[in-house]
Amino acid sequence: MINFLKQLFSNKGSEELKEQLAAGAVVVDVRSESEFSGGHVKNSKNIPLNKLAGKLDSIKKLNKTIVCVCASGMRSAQATNFLNQNGVKALNGGSWYAVDKISE
Repeated sequence: MINFLKQLFSNKGSEELKEQLAAGAVVVDVRSESEFSGGHVKNSKNIPLNKLAGKLDSIKKLNKTIVCVCASGMRSAQATNFLNQNGVKALNGGSWYAVDKISE
């Protein structure tokens, strides 16, 4: 649990996130469509967590690092783990709002 919290609040992680976003990483928002419509990172793709497995092939074809976001970081952590286990380089961006501020 301590390692998770360190990773969640580490400045090192936000620096890597900034670098990946600047290099063209794709932001995938794993919230529901209704949550996404209430606000999201500009140019992000909405793929709800429960539909992620069905979109795996199209995500792999992007051939880019994926930054997963959601409301708090829990669903994006699940999505990140799933993508990494399936050969996609993915980072947990946590809250979409925090990533939106980084990507401005």
